[in-house]
Amino acid sequence: MRTPRLAGALLSALALALAATGCGTDPASGGRTAGSGAAGPATGAPADRVEPLAATPRPRLPVSVGSADGKRVTVTSADRVVPLTGGLSEIVFTLGLGKHVVARDITTTFEQAAKLPVVTRAHDVSAESVLSLKPTLVLADTTTGPAEAIGQLRDAGIPLVVIDPAKGLDDVDRRIDAVASALGVPDAGTALKQRTDDRLAAVRKSAPAPEDGRKDGRKDGQRPRVAFLYLRGTASVYLLGGRDSGASSLLEAAGAIDAGKASGLTKDFTAITSEALAKAAPDVILVMTKGLESVGGTDGLVKIPGVAETPAGMDRRVVSIDDGVLLNYGPRTDQVLASLVRQLYADGK
Repeated sequence: MRTPRLAGALLSALALALAATGCGTDPASGGRTAGSGAAGPATGAPADRVEPLAATPRPRLPVSVGSADGKRVTVTSADRVVPLTGGLSEIVFTLGLGKHVVARDITTTFEQAAKLPVVTRAHDVSAESVLSLKPTLVLADTTTGPAEAIGQLRDAGIPLVVIDPAKGLDDVDRRIDAVASALGVPDAGTALKQRTDDRLAAVRKSAPAPEDGRKDGRKDGQRPRVAFLYLRGTASVYLLGGRDSGASSLLEAAGAIDAGKASGLTKDFTAITSEALAKAAPDVILVMTKGLESVGGTDGLVKIPGVAETPAGMDRRVVSIDDGVLLNYGPRTDQVLASLVRQLYADGK
C-alpha cells in the first residue's frame, strides 16, 4: 500500500505530466502499431477541439445541487464559470457554454480554451487567482486540492460543486449529468448523453470479438493483452497500470485484456519492474503520447528494464493516445476508443 507521501508524489507527477499535454505527431519511431492517438472516428472532430451541441442552451437558474463532498450548493448564475479540471472544462464547452468559462486548469488543452488564463494545476489550486476572476460557479472534483484552497473558495461565498472523478466508461453519463445540472441546463445534458452514448455504441461495434480469431490480435483467438504504462522520463517516473488505473474500461471495450489488472495488480499504479512486466506479459503497450516522447519514442521505451522481454517489446507494438483525452471519460471518449481500436488492430491480426 502506498504511503500518503508516495500517493501525493504520484498525483503531482500526473498533474505535471498532463501539464505538458497537447496534440502531436507520432513520436514512436520504429513502432509497429503506434500513432498520435489524435482520434477522429465517429465524430470527425480533431482531438484538440471539442464539438459543442448544435443548440446553445440557456441556463435555468437558480438550482440546488448535491456536491460530492456532501454539501448542498445553490447556483444562481453561470455567467462566469471556472472548471478546475480538463475533463470538466471539456463537458462545459461541449454543452455549449464555453463562452461562460473565464479560466482553465492546466490540463485543459483543447483549442477553444487555449486563450483562457491558467489558474490552477489540478492538485495545486491557486484560490487567489480563481477569486480574482470573480467566478459565479466553480466546478471541481474530489481530487482537486489542496483542501485549504477549496475551503478558501467556499469561505468567499463562491458556489463550488464537487463532482466524483471518472474511472471508466460507466461514469461518462454521470459526469455529464452532474455538470449540466450545476449549470442549469439539464436538457442539454440529456442531449449530450444521448449523442455520446450513440457514438460510443457505434465504436464498440467496430471492436473485434474474441471469436473472430486472428482479427482480435491473437492467433489462438484470445484477446490481446495490453499494459498501460505511465511514463515521464524527465522525472524518472515509470509506472504499470493496475485495476484502478482508469484504463481497464477502455481496454475491455476495445476487445482487449488489461494486462496489469489480469496479472493481479489491484491498485492504480505500481513501479515498473522486470518481474511485474513478465507477469503481465503484454502483447501491446498503451502509453500517453507525451509519455512516449519523454522516453525517446519506442526506441527508448524498449530500453526500460523488462519491456524488451515482453511480447509487446519484442514485436515493438505500442499504442499511443494524447494525454489530454485518454482518461477523461467525457464527450470525446468515443474518439479515444476508436483510436485505440484502430491502432490495436491496424495490422489486421
